[in-house]
Amino acid sequence: MDYSNLLKSAKLKATIQRVTLLEIIDHDGHSSIDDIYTVTKESMPTLSLATIYKNILLLLEKGILEEVAISGKKSKYEIKKSDHIHLICQTCGSVEDKHLDKKIEESIDIYIDEDSFHISKSHINLYGICKKCNEQETLIYF
Repeated sequence: MDYSNLLKSAKLKATIQRVTLLEIIDHDGHSSIDDIYTVTKESMPTLSLATIYKNILLLLEKGILEEVAISGKKSKYEIKKSDHIHLICQTCGSVEDKHLDKKIEESIDIYIDEDSFHISKSHINLYGICKKCNEQETLIYF
């Protein structure tokens, strides 16, 4: 992904801090501010937490990032992409994207049409235990 062009298309300067934030988030898929701060401290020890917050808020405002609000935990951030569902593990906190299939989209459309509801934004989060944690839990019992 060309982060510089992504920033420029949103009329933002492609600073090293912003490009680095986008690289970290894109690499992890979903990152909390604490995760971002930990990773950036390695390559940019002078970068402050306040600068990270300021840039995350700006990237959200410009529509480059989206917040993934997680019940009972700190939000994570992802680069904006097409509509999808989040599978959130309640054990390890991992977030996995799953694309909406036709059946789900059609079901949502039925609810919207019934109520003449106009969607401006949507987030579908499903909570459970991921495969990795489920396998580890199974191993503990044997």
